[in-house]
Amino acid sequence: MAASADKSKPFFPLAGSANDGWCKEDSATATCFCGAVQLAFPISGPGLINTFVCNCYDCRKITASMFASNFTIDDKYLTHVRGKDNLKTFAQNKTTASGKLMTNYFCGTCGTLMYRVGESFPGASVLRIGTVDDFSLHETKLRPQTEHFTKDRVSWFTGVEGAKTFEAMR
Repeated sequence: MAASADKSKPFFPLAGSANDGWCKEDSATATCFCGAVQLAFPISGPGLINTFVCNCYDCRKITASMFASNFTIDDKYLTHVRGKDNLKTFAQNKTTASGKLMTNYFCGTCGTLMYRVGESFPGASVLRIGTVDDFSLHETKLRPQTEHFTKDRVSWFTGVEGAKTFEAMR
C-alpha cells in the first residue's frame, strides 16, 4: 500500500491475475495469485474469529517466509465463490505443535495457500491475510491482534506493534 494511500478506503492494487475482488460493509474476498480460486468471508464477528501472526516453524516453512499473517473464519460464514474443485490438499501431523492433523488448501494452478484447517480448531478455517483482495483491510479490520510462537520469532522481526503476544499457541 502506498504511503499516501487512504487506509480507510478500499484499495485494490494490481496484484495477481484476478481483478474482480470486492469489499462490502460486512464481507470481502480473498483470491489466489492466478485468480482460479476465490473465497468470500465476513470482515467482522461472529464469522471473523480472530486475526494473528504466527511464527511457528510450520507457518514459516509453508509460507516460505519468516512468519504468517492469518485470520480465522467460522466455516459457517466462509463461501467458495469459485475454484473449490481446483483446490489441492496436503495434510500432516508430524510437525504441528499440537500433534493433530493440519490440512492445507492450495490453488491447484498457481499454488497459493488459501487456507488451513486443523483438528485443533474444528469448524474454522485459517486464511492468509495476503490473499485478501482489498489491501486496506490488511491495515484495518484484518490487522493482527495477537502474535503466536514468539519464542520462535526471528531476531530481526520485532513483532506486530500493539498485538498481544504468546510464546506458543494460546
